Amino acid sequence: MNSRLQPIDYCVFLVYFLIVAGYGYWIYRKKKKPVADTKDFFLAEGSLTWWAIGASLIASNISAEQFIGMSGEGFFAGIAVAAYEWIAAIALIIIAVWFIPVYLKNKIYTMPQFLTRRYNETVAVIMAVFWLFLYVFVNLTSILYLGAVAIDGLMGGGALHLIMIGLAVFALLITLGGMKVIGYTDVIQVAVLIVGGLATTYLALSIVSERSGAGAGAWSGFKILMQDAPDHFHMIFSKPAQDAPQVEVDKYLVLPGITMYFAGQWIVNLNYWGCNQYITQRALGADLQTARTGILFAGFLKLLMPVIVMLPGIAAYVLYKNGQLPQLEGGSKDGAYAAILSFLPAGLKGLSVAALTAAIVASLAGKLNSISTIYTLDIHKKYFSRDSTEKQQVWIGRVTVLVAMVVALLFTWKDLLGIGGEGGFTFIQKYTGFISPGVFAMFLLGMFWKRTTGAAAIAGVITGFLLSVFFNNYAPAVLGHETWLYTAFETQEKSGDIIKTVWRIPFLINMGWSFFFTMLLMICMSFAGPAINPKAFMLDRSMFRINNRTALMIVITIILLTLLYVRFW
Repeated sequence: MNSRLQPIDYCVFLVYFLIVAGYGYWIYRKKKKPVADTKDFFLAEGSLTWWAIGASLIASNISAEQFIGMSGEGFFAGIAVAAYEWIAAIALIIIAVWFIPVYLKNKIYTMPQFLTRRYNETVAVIMAVFWLFLYVFVNLTSILYLGAVAIDGLMGGGALHLIMIGLAVFALLITLGGMKVIGYTDVIQVAVLIVGGLATTYLALSIVSERSGAGAGAWSGFKILMQDAPDHFHMIFSKPAQDAPQVEVDKYLVLPGITMYFAGQWIVNLNYWGCNQYITQRALGADLQTARTGILFAGFLKLLMPVIVMLPGIAAYVLYKNGQLPQLEGGSKDGAYAAILSFLPAGLKGLSVAALTAAIVASLAGKLNSISTIYTLDIHKKYFSRDSTEKQQVWIGRVTVLVAMVVALLFTWKDLLGIGGEGGFTFIQKYTGFISPGVFAMFLLGMFWKRTTGAAAIAGVITGFLLSVFFNNYAPAVLGHETWLYTAFETQEKSGDIIKTVWRIPFLINMGWSFFFTMLLMICMSFAGPAINPKAFMLDRSMFRINNRTALMIVITIILLTLLYVRFW
């Protein structure tokens, strides 16, 4: 098998690039007026349709860390990792029905704006600065690095920095046109992502079937996966016994069985989809029904994502297990997706690389637009140029986009942040997971409990972070390995060339307890304030009513998800 791209692959990729770039330029030129006001540049002036919102949500969400990281987790743990995608479908229902109406009724366009109106400027500016650093130094850098490494490997190596620059320029071309260009080009990006991803999965399953002597056929390949790796087709892991093999312990630390569904899994998803500028911005410029339909459409697509980003990893595991992927010697999960791509024929490999590029570029463009939105509206206009015109703010947004990408390139160029050492998926989870419990508690209570105070919000963010660090790094040594709160497990971690034994609590359980105690503290502090905070949002039941079409979409999603869990429990 030839793992490098062939001329036909480059032609396929070039066609993809020309279509996306040409369509983006056409959308930009089609506007009746130049992009000269902030609502147009940052929110597409409410012109995104429901299908554009849904596609853009998925295109922005799925990136290199999903293709590489989730495929790797599929190789290691199996279908249980699909919980991140499938629970997201339920989270999107919750966001569509209860969160989005609050944002739209109060004309919220940025997350710091929400915090200003509900709490105070101090909370807002703290979180604005935090989100900017997070998006630039964690998200942009990891997406850029992971994507460039993956594509460079498929091209034969030696062009890492050139690929980084190419991805950065491609994303900039889309971002500088504003949210409308991002939203509508994301429709093509997600189409390429799905078609290329499904084609890769189909060929992967067919290869498994052929290598097993069952002839060609994706369905027979899938049945071989279930027969040859039955342990990879269970959604819920049992709690390991004291004498359990280390591999079972390591799987449970990542995906702690039924417990995670009562703890961090919901915090991860609801915080990501409901309290994240990068995601919610797509729907904030639309009317309520359009926003709801788009978000629920994204929920449908999330049900499909494990087939694209997780199933190839299980196929790689079976091939590796049967001696067909010697390059994965030692069970290196991070190379699973690239190993599968090496089997693909010329032409289809180019389509798969186009799908990977589409995911990377769409995520970069979405992050860049969110960075420029937060900086321009929540920092620059408030603290540096209160009298700036709409046109000036748009140009500030564009300059911010350029600066953010240059900074990300500089830090990624020689991997100054050590992303390659930790792994991109781990790198992102490490720096976002610690803050999620406090942020989600602050948003949840701020929306739906009128008594919550600004002081409680600040205390919540700080406490959530400190508790996350404590449970993750210090709790087993301070409180013991077995308590009524958790069970810590012995595992081995590699730091450079040194392997050391440590005790770890499953991270999703850490998040659950951090969130619980943060909520408790915020509630207690808020009881010291007025019964109704003067800055509380006024809610009424009519905001949360849904029409028949919305109800039908919700019911179909829940039925499909129930069938999946019943089949693979």
